[in-house]
Amino acid sequence: MADHVLDADASVAASDDGLREPSVQTPAPGTLPPDVPHFVGRRRELEELRADIDRPGLATLRGRSPDGSRVLLVAGRPGSGRTSLALRLAHDVAARYPDGQFFVRLSDNEGEPVPSDQSARALLRALRADAEPGAEGAELSAALRTALAGRRAVLVLDDVADPRQLLDLLPKGSGSLFVATAEGPLPGVPDVRPCTLGGLDPAACVDLLAQAVGRVRITNDPKAAEALAHECGGHPAALRLIGAWLATQPRTSVADATRRLHDIRIDSPAPAPAAARDSAPGAATSGDGVLREDVGRRGAADVLPVDERARVVARSAPAPAKATALTAAAGPRATAPPELLRAFRFVYGALAPAVARMLRLLALAPAGLVDAQTASALAGCSVGEAEATLENLTGCGLLHTEQPTSADAPLPRQYRVPGWLTPSLRELLRDTDRPGETQLARARMLERTVRLLHACRLGLEEAGTEPDGLPKSLRFADRAAAAAWLRDRLPVLLAAARLAVADGELDTLARRLMAALVRALAADPGGGENAAERYQLHHLVLDVAQRRGLHREKAAALLNIGDLDVEGARPLDALDRYRAALVAAREGFDGDAEGRALEAIAGTYLELDDPQRASDWYGRALALRQARGELVHAARLHGRLGALQTYAGRYGPALREWRAAVTAYRRLKDLPSQARALTEVARVQEYAGHPEDALRTCRDALYWARQAGERRLEGAVLLRMADTLDRLGDPAGARLQRAAARRLLPASEIPRTAGAEEG
Repeated sequence: MADHVLDADASVAASDDGLREPSVQTPAPGTLPPDVPHFVGRRRELEELRADIDRPGLATLRGRSPDGSRVLLVAGRPGSGRTSLALRLAHDVAARYPDGQFFVRLSDNEGEPVPSDQSARALLRALRADAEPGAEGAELSAALRTALAGRRAVLVLDDVADPRQLLDLLPKGSGSLFVATAEGPLPGVPDVRPCTLGGLDPAACVDLLAQAVGRVRITNDPKAAEALAHECGGHPAALRLIGAWLATQPRTSVADATRRLHDIRIDSPAPAPAAARDSAPGAATSGDGVLREDVGRRGAADVLPVDERARVVARSAPAPAKATALTAAAGPRATAPPELLRAFRFVYGALAPAVARMLRLLALAPAGLVDAQTASALAGCSVGEAEATLENLTGCGLLHTEQPTSADAPLPRQYRVPGWLTPSLRELLRDTDRPGETQLARARMLERTVRLLHACRLGLEEAGTEPDGLPKSLRFADRAAAAAWLRDRLPVLLAAARLAVADGELDTLARRLMAALVRALAADPGGGENAAERYQLHHLVLDVAQRRGLHREKAAALLNIGDLDVEGARPLDALDRYRAALVAAREGFDGDAEGRALEAIAGTYLELDDPQRASDWYGRALALRQARGELVHAARLHGRLGALQTYAGRYGPALREWRAAVTAYRRLKDLPSQARALTEVARVQEYAGHPEDALRTCRDALYWARQAGERRLEGAVLLRMADTLDRLGDPAGARLQRAAARRLLPASEIPRTAGAEEG
């Protein structure tokens, strides 16, 4: 059974809907996110969804054969458990869909729809049916439909923001099951009845709290647990947050937590974790741990309610610029219900100052994914401190652990910021931290990413490369570890590059990041599978180059994009890229890029079966290389022109070009290339009807091949001499030459006729 986890932006293993508990077990790569370990409630909804799979569709009821896959929709607000329910269903019915189980997110952590092209390409890669690097739109949709045709697979499409995202991925045929999650109905998707989720029933809420804080505390005061469930509106994510807080406060009663939560209002300023004087910007933890110990001690003379503490902080702290209201109107996602926002505010106010600062900075994490290295760079603390803080935030229910996509080597643990939390964190970051400090944190994160990519490239290169100047925490154990890290983190690295380019104020770092990523991908032995990512990356380089007026970088980006277009069998698109690169190279006075562009245009015309134009552009490239005194390139271009003239039957011009190539290689003292060029001269002479001249030229080629010590080349020249002797009516001489060639070449490279004669 082929199970796969993928994300259009990054691979995922944990839901951001808040119902799931963080899992300490790392599931095997290539599986759906693991089933929820303690799934509570939703039995009625689960039964309805199972029954809906086999429900006759509208087409069947109208007497027609169904022409599409079955689509189920789980609708609910963020944190309602919609993803957990979809995953539970997918695991339950997996045996009915043996051709694969897949998971893909259709919204990023900002709540913006992921482009359909990106989602389709992610699914195609999981299906091992990757499309061409520059394919888009209808091409990708068609490729996906073809890949899914005849399969029985279940696909969980999480957080659908627009019906078109779903429609673009639906294949023809009725073999697969699509389970979508969204905030509401998806108009335009045919034959779909949404399963709408509200709050959990009281019994499920109490069960959920008991899992978090222990059954003894709940049994001691069941009425208080029911009151807390009512205060949270039965919202699963809110209950988990409060339950995680209670688990760290053994001396606080459930009733006390309920009263404190009741006092929280989302239309008032957010509580600060502590006074500004207590904050240590360079540290991720403080002496009082993740949660302040005094938060749960009600009745002490020096303890204030959370909101009162916020008012004291507001009067005494010199900083914040303006009050923060965590309302549902913040940010593009901005759909977290009030119960969830109140629970977050409650827990956030209990965090130690440095921990709260790190949590705010996680809003800058690309694609909402963070590891200890990223968190360390953002907060300016050690990797160990960052890792401990991330684990503690996970225990508080504010982060989810992430499933790695590679099983080739162990990888550092990765964490996801829940999507519903990102807008609130961004607002807190904007209103609590100075803009300069935020930008500095972003720059530290990008710089750390550049260094990691540098270390990755060194790890991927041949053994013996010393990672000069890199601390031990940045080094990779071996080549497999570096390759696994690069492939697992590639979506996050691309997201970091996109964010850096979009920022506009960190273009130097953005350029360094993209250059480091290009080099790392080039060093990856499996880099051929990353053509689509390289296509995106070169487009990002092009964006920065155009914005900054960097003609040389623009030319290089256009050349690279054109090369990928050629690989993708789009020569006309490539031709446009190469022409634009030629203009940019001339504007930037980049002779090398100009020569590359001229040769690329010629090669593309050759792909288009237009040898006359190809010859013209190769001639322009040759003139440029000769003017620049680049003898190596000139020799190679003489050979290209000689081959084109030979193909066209113009043997006189062909001989001139190949003899010019011989002269250039002689000046370069490149004996093997000189011998090969002489062999081509002999070939043209033979085509032109001068076998005696061809034989003399072959003897010259044989001499230089022996001087170069090239045994294979010597054998090839001997075979050509044998063919020429056959044409001159000297079979005995031909047999001698073939016998000599057999001593130099493996049997597989000897023509059958030659082998038969010698036998």
